[in-house]
Amino acid sequence: MPFRDRVDAGRRLGERLRHLRGEDVVVLGLLRGGVPVAAEVARALDAPLDVIVVRKLGVPFQPELAMGAVGEDGVLVANERVRGRLHISEVKFAEVEQRERVEVQRRALRFRGDRPRLALDGRTALLVDDGIATGSTARAACHVARAHGATRVVLAVPVCPPDSASAFHGEADEFVCLEAPRGFSAVGQVYTDFRPTSDDEVAALLRQPARQVPAAVASADVFGSGASTDDP
Repeated sequence: MPFRDRVDAGRRLGERLRHLRGEDVVVLGLLRGGVPVAAEVARALDAPLDVIVVRKLGVPFQPELAMGAVGEDGVLVANERVRGRLHISEVKFAEVEQRERVEVQRRALRFRGDRPRLALDGRTALLVDDGIATGSTARAACHVARAHGATRVVLAVPVCPPDSASAFHGEADEFVCLEAPRGFSAVGQVYTDFRPTSDDEVAALLRQPARQVPAAVASADVFGSGASTDDP
């Protein structure tokens, strides 16, 4: 069943995740399109909302292949197997890491201002996106959430490819997906309205407590290009 927009998807996802209500959960939206979905989930669970600012470290000559990821507060997750197999030098790795750290800082400042990120130590990190295509960013986010101290990681999305559940085995403690169509080709195929989400919308959602976020805010500016959540 298609979703009207990200707000509709978030409401339905929130219903599926009711079993988490009452746990010490922090709902984390993946930038950018995951945030309107996450805002509705946070409202349903009466849980705090934040973004998880993560940047994949792409192999220089194959950017879609992750050799690690970086997050806030100096978090680094390295995939030594990929680095070793492709003979990525320390210098090349450091160049990519530095570039992506700058972007992490820029995005954190843009979306949160001077507010610190919500602490994950000893808590359940509920990662929410508007859908999964390749899964590389979601996978990186799972690793970064654990590095920030989350004791449990739940990944939840409205739509994903049929084989995603097995692909995320070991990455997340729980994986929830509402729709996994056999003919999956793109996240936007299950949305009637998949306009992109703007930086201003994300910032507005994060400025308000989850239970006070009006649906109109979450749907007003959902800027869509058909591209999923992730990078501009």
